[in-house]
Amino acid sequence: MNDLPRRAVTRSAKLATLPLGFAGRAALGLGKRIGGKSAEIVAQEVQQRTAEQVFKVLGELKGGAMKLGQALSIFEAALPQEIAGPYRATLTKLQEAAPPLPVSTVHKVLAEQLGDDWRKHFQSFDDRPTAAASIGQVHKAVWQDGRVVAVKIQYPGAGKALLGDFAQLSRLGKLFGALLPGLDMKSVLSELRERIAEELDYLREAEAQHAFALEFNGDPDFYVPDVVAANEMVLITEWMDGTPLSRIITEGTKEQRDQAGLLFVRFLFCSPARVGMLHADPHPGNFRMLDDGRLGALDFGAVNRLPEGYPKAFGQLTRIFNQGDMETVMAGLRQEGFIREDIEIDPDALRAFLAPYVEPTAVEEFTFSREWLQAQAASVTDLRPTNVVRQLNLPASYVLIHRVHAAGIGVLCQLGTTARFRDEVIRWVPGFADDADPNPDDEALAVS
Repeated sequence: MNDLPRRAVTRSAKLATLPLGFAGRAALGLGKRIGGKSAEIVAQEVQQRTAEQVFKVLGELKGGAMKLGQALSIFEAALPQEIAGPYRATLTKLQEAAPPLPVSTVHKVLAEQLGDDWRKHFQSFDDRPTAAASIGQVHKAVWQDGRVVAVKIQYPGAGKALLGDFAQLSRLGKLFGALLPGLDMKSVLSELRERIAEELDYLREAEAQHAFALEFNGDPDFYVPDVVAANEMVLITEWMDGTPLSRIITEGTKEQRDQAGLLFVRFLFCSPARVGMLHADPHPGNFRMLDDGRLGALDFGAVNRLPEGYPKAFGQLTRIFNQGDMETVMAGLRQEGFIREDIEIDPDALRAFLAPYVEPTAVEEFTFSREWLQAQAASVTDLRPTNVVRQLNLPASYVLIHRVHAAGIGVLCQLGTTARFRDEVIRWVPGFADDADPNPDDEALAVS
């Protein structure tokens, strides 16, 4: 991690350039308006330059800044391609190029966490990491009982850097409000900070992964490696072989891609009902197709705890939207916090924006594709304040759900999956299936 700015004063200085830069651009915008440029054009220019600076600074940092950047990337469809494209590239480069810890540091962490005689726990240990990310890295080893295991080691100081960044980022709410005026940035930051703290807690991650492993033990569709041992900075789990979902995307047959996509959706939708948790980091690197046809899942550092399953309003509003009752949908979105009290949204514009995301639930069979996704993104690529995506708020309780759905749709479009997704929603999402009798909750939504 020596190529990343770690000192608190350096990180704070980089983050501090954001509000100062925004103030300068706002003053420049006022000058242009006096000089004759329209307020709308000036506003777009200010927003564009602000976005460019936000993404540049966030891209130069890891820890909490990068995590926030990843979270904000779910709104990138609201930003011009010339901004969003380089931003995505920056994040991808950072994630893929995380420098591995020196072997001496790896051994030091293992000695601190497992004892000076840590080697007695393993028959063998590979010093070369098999994966490296922003918080830790993974090594392959053979446990003392002969099982092949994955040893996940947290970077020393990762926690302090992450939480320190959030203390700085929490002061930048007004700046992000300029990019997304409907967004309650304070709530988003609070929710993310809480989740990041959980992600740093390997004991909590071990608890989540063990719960998934128990529930899916012997399951015909899914496999989750169980936990072997864990403490605060080291997590040891059973090793899982299989074909990475990324390879299924690039090399799989149509049949393989259809099956992988269907199981991927089924896993995400059934987990809240079966485990009370949602896997909240569904990128292709965390999933494998096993030789027996099951989908294997890894990395449970980020989970959304949903003991009651998916929020019932989620399924209800999707069903009501399919029935064409936009008045009730608008009322329900306000009730759930997606539309803030001081924001007025055109119902037709909202219908046009939501339609593509609800479309897969309205038909018996649906095909996801890159072309379909690009067509949807094209409808929300302007920065005008009246653009619907910029007027919507993301309630804290939906931060991870939205992240999962946005990332999940991206994976499905990469796979080009054709499958009966509606069946999975009917089976696993409360409130979506049509009821023979009027639903009291639906009536409550209608009059709210």
